[in-house]
Amino acid sequence: MSQPVTPRPAASLLVLRHGPAPEVLMGLRGAGHKFMPNRLVFPGGAVDAADHAAPAATPLRAEVMALLGKSADASLARALAVAAARELEEETGLSLGAPPALDGLDYLCRAVTPESMPMRFDARFLVIDAARVAGTLGGSGELEDLRWYTLDDALALDLAFATRNVIEKLLAWLALDAGQRRMRATVPVLLNRGWTEE
Repeated sequence: MSQPVTPRPAASLLVLRHGPAPEVLMGLRGAGHKFMPNRLVFPGGAVDAADHAAPAATPLRAEVMALLGKSADASLARALAVAAARELEEETGLSLGAPPALDGLDYLCRAVTPESMPMRFDARFLVIDAARVAGTLGGSGELEDLRWYTLDDALALDLAFATRNVIEKLLAWLALDAGQRRMRATVPVLLNRGWTEE
């Protein structure tokens, strides 16, 4: 029996637009992708070595850093946030600034690709208010059909298991007030298709 592939650290960013109903930015991964082809996803990707040293205009807030620090050292925690900002700009054309401002980011949850999969990621899902990003939707073309989806509309689609679960966690997070979000002591972790807390 072969050993499971070690998951690569990755970050995805849920850009949240407030209106009559909350909306999140998503796009379709092309058929040529090895990981989750033809699936609706949030902007994101693996952490690059350069993300550890990339400059940031503002640091992560202390409570966000503390939650990320439950499963990542300080360098990786910061690199995850930088990767989320970098991937957002590459894939959508939207930016947190140059260098990125990280103080608007919140940490929603973590999901680790099941051990049976040939390609695995240890992904942290971050949230930012659309008011904190600038630019015009476009990007590299890596994500097709980029647009805003209400959470109900997204949940009505054929989503990957992890994506659906992350949106459900976002709904629960949105039900908290700002103080409750800041005071969270744990974050949900999707591990082998079941939720736990860390």
